[in-house]
Amino acid sequence: MLTVWGRENSTNVKKVLWLLEELGEQYQLINAGGQYGKNTEASFLALNPNGLVPCLQDGDFVLWESNAILRYLAERAAQPQFWGSDAQQRASADKWLDWASGTLAIPFRQVYVSLIRTPEDQRDPQVIATGMAAFEKAWAMLDEVLAKQTWLSGEQFGLGDIPVGCLAYAWFSLDIERLKHPHVERWYQQLTQRPGYQQHVMIALT
Repeated sequence: MLTVWGRENSTNVKKVLWLLEELGEQYQLINAGGQYGKNTEASFLALNPNGLVPCLQDGDFVLWESNAILRYLAERAAQPQFWGSDAQQRASADKWLDWASGTLAIPFRQVYVSLIRTPEDQRDPQVIATGMAAFEKAWAMLDEVLAKQTWLSGEQFGLGDIPVGCLAYAWFSLDIERLKHPHVERWYQQLTQRPGYQQHVMIALT
């Protein structure tokens, strides 16, 4: 059985648990990181020397870095919806994993960490404003893409929707003023109908 080390409120762990649910995989979750600790213990560092979650164990095989785990699980399951035989189709969905990490990760921290994990009297309004502007620019681009296709992965839900979908939940759950991006909002509403998204992503922001 697959084993996942991580905490449920970690965005990167959410990605992995959501995909496992979509794939119908059986797995064991070992709470680690954040309030659970364990990630600085020697036994965990032997698995992931970075001391970060998630960490995946598949028998004797150990893998860390959430996007690498997503790709591995998708290829391992060999379900065409998530890892088809067409290289261009796979790459078109796969690029959103890197886009989420490269384009959205910093503004996400600027906005989310500031508003959820930083006491109000310690927040830097300029940091929040910078993150908001970057997010709105990214969503505007995303809106143009989703005006032409149903999902980020193409005409059906797939791997490319998962990393951005996790960040979208936080964005739409924050008590902030947002610009209108109708195609992104339509896509997000589609995500909220998926049981795996409801179970592993749509949880209280902490």
